Amino acid sequence: MRANTKELFSVPNFLSTVRLILIPFFIYEYVTADRAEDYYFAAIIVVLSGLTDLLDGFIARNFNQTTDLGKVLDPIADKLTQAAIAACLLLRYKYMWVLFILFAVKELFMGINSLILLKRGKKLNGAMWFGKLSTAVFYVAMFFLVAFPGIDPVLAGGLMIITGIFLSLSFFMYIPVFMKMYHNA
Repeated sequence: MRANTKELFSVPNFLSTVRLILIPFFIYEYVTADRAEDYYFAAIIVVLSGLTDLLDGFIARNFNQTTDLGKVLDPIADKLTQAAIAACLLLRYKYMWVLFILFAVKELFMGINSLILLKRGKKLNGAMWFGKLSTAVFYVAMFFLVAFPGIDPVLAGGLMIITGIFLSLSFFMYIPVFMKMYHNA
């Protein structure tokens, strides 16, 4: 894949790059937080990441700025951002490891199958609606867990369960999509 100057400097690719740049700032802010304001600032970074994710796809599709570079950069930025958020929350929430493992298994499944199919000349044409919904639920739930570290443990557990349900649904709904792709390859 070779990217030209127009691709490198497109608005959607810039937004994906911003999302990547925000990751270490989020990690630092969350890990070193000791006041409520620090957690709020980390939560604002989560919101900015979610908004840039939403905007880059919208702009790419609606303003004809979809690029091969963006098709790689956007999902990498998404997954690294989500992994960083979940990894940081492992430090605070006892059962976050379950959600982290579910996230890792789903993304490994998606990544490995995408690579295998890419070698066969097939590729997934963007996220499906259930993947987008799962991502939206993830960002909303993680925002609350980041912003309010003193949240009631039952409510925190509920947010993690809801996120886990949507991650699982997305995972299981992608299986037939990949099976169909293998069948057509």
